[in-house]
Amino acid sequence: MKPFPQIMVAPNGARRTKADHPAIPVSIEETVVTARACFEAGAGAIHAHVRDETDAHVLDVERYRSLLAQMQQSVPDMVVQITTEAVGRYSAEEQRTLLRELRPAFASIALAELISDCDDAAYAAFLMELETQGTHPQHIVYDAEQFSRLLTIFEEQTTPTPLPDTLFVLGRYTKGQVSTPADLDPFLKILARHPETPWTICAFGPGETDCLARAAELGGRVRVGFENSLWNRDGSVATDNVERVREVTKAIEAVTR
Repeated sequence: MKPFPQIMVAPNGARRTKADHPAIPVSIEETVVTARACFEAGAGAIHAHVRDETDAHVLDVERYRSLLAQMQQSVPDMVVQITTEAVGRYSAEEQRTLLRELRPAFASIALAELISDCDDAAYAAFLMELETQGTHPQHIVYDAEQFSRLLTIFEEQTTPTPLPDTLFVLGRYTKGQVSTPADLDPFLKILARHPETPWTICAFGPGETDCLARAAELGGRVRVGFENSLWNRDGSVATDNVERVREVTKAIEAVTR
């Protein structure tokens, strides 16, 4: 399996459309073109959503298969992580069904969504199922309490690895959904007791670059792009995802030299 890179781009997400920014990729073809440009700018992975004919977020096996095939042809060295995000329209079982049918190499799964209809043991059993089929999950958590519960599951249940690969979402519950580097502190307190845990962050608003730079300085990986923020460090709206990747790449280089 390909090693997970430090910088991942999340170019579209589930909610934003071209009405929010004309450079948001909506079609599979646009997503692949954006992925290639972001790869050349420094992003080694993409967190990918697919849309239906109305540009709405959809968990569709065939659309994902098409995306994965086109990515393999156009950007074969880029890690592709698909999402199971519910967006209030998919059940936990429908999310699990997508993963069972698609069998992707990488997938993001939100702890709160996938555990909504089962207990810790059943969640751990599903993780073992993913391990068997060759899918590497990244667990999305929105606060320190969720992160602690995830670690408890891995400590008390039979899981594929001793520690979960985790994405911390900074500022999800703040007013205006604007992130600051301090939003990482509650997660860091827990990480201090579990320093080997592989972790990534994403952040919202103009503070995205500063948040990601701090994470990289502390040994974390980062996810950047229009799914979470349209803004550069100076408050200007970025031209496209490539501009965001370039700014974050430079910021990380500055703090990790």
